[in-house]
Amino acid sequence: MTLLIYDDIFLKHDTGTSHPENAKRLENTVKHLHSSGLWDQLRVERPRAASLEEVKLVHPQTYIETIKHIADTGGGWLDGDTVVSRASYDAAIYTAGAALTAIDLIMKGEEKNGFCLVRPPGHHATPARGMGFCLFNNVAIAAKYIQSKYPLEKILIVDWDVHHGNGTQDTFYNDPTVLYFSMHRYPFYPGSGRMEEDGQGKGKGFNINVPLSSDTTPEEYIEMFTDVMKQKVNQFNPEFIIISAGFDIYKKDPIGGLNIEVKDFGILTEIVMKSAEKHCKGRIVSCLEGGYHLSDLPLCIEAHLKALVQK
Repeated sequence: MTLLIYDDIFLKHDTGTSHPENAKRLENTVKHLHSSGLWDQLRVERPRAASLEEVKLVHPQTYIETIKHIADTGGGWLDGDTVVSRASYDAAIYTAGAALTAIDLIMKGEEKNGFCLVRPPGHHATPARGMGFCLFNNVAIAAKYIQSKYPLEKILIVDWDVHHGNGTQDTFYNDPTVLYFSMHRYPFYPGSGRMEEDGQGKGKGFNINVPLSSDTTPEEYIEMFTDVMKQKVNQFNPEFIIISAGFDIYKKDPIGGLNIEVKDFGILTEIVMKSAEKHCKGRIVSCLEGGYHLSDLPLCIEAHLKALVQK
């Protein structure tokens, strides 16, 4: 079965009801998955908390302590977009731990793939700075965790969020063992993600950015996505695939949007799955990033999960 990693602790990260990244995103999704019957087709597991040592695979202890201190003293803001509430530190370490929970079950051979229905998101968090709604970089921690615990070296991170994952790029910019592939709207927040940003040093060529204009059609998007997955990913031959699953490329998303239809999330997922079957025994962990259309986000996630289930 496909894993679904979820816990109500993610709802306690309190950003306020007017903030686009709010608890309704998950509440509505859980309700929809139950009503559609898909919840019962999944292996639902609660996450464990990531340990301090695991979070430190990406983030320095001083930064981790800063987030904890802000939470413990009543909360605050890291920047104009990024909230830390009293419960945010706990929610964030369980969010980071969600992917690790899925990875362990997959590496035991119990399941092939899984989706982490989590918040806060992570791909904008650089090692030393939270931003863009993100506190800890969940997918970066997951990639480092795989390499530190298992005899696997080559990790592919696929990021289809409408915003460039600057934090993930920064973490692995010099690293040839992690191939980071991002398709995103550009120019757009956070300002990074030019095609020329392709890594440096030993990591040169292992950072793939595909910047897109806002009028990109779904057909064009899928064609470009397929080309990279077939060519670059085949050359890399990953041993595990992690998805930064941002559903703000959906055409109606209130703060992003790239014309993508609900059904297209199933198509993108199937393309990744083909590469996973070819290269890494189907091993995929997907983590929720963006996606802010409160009524349609559950439909987008459902399309993603239905494709994962049909492995």
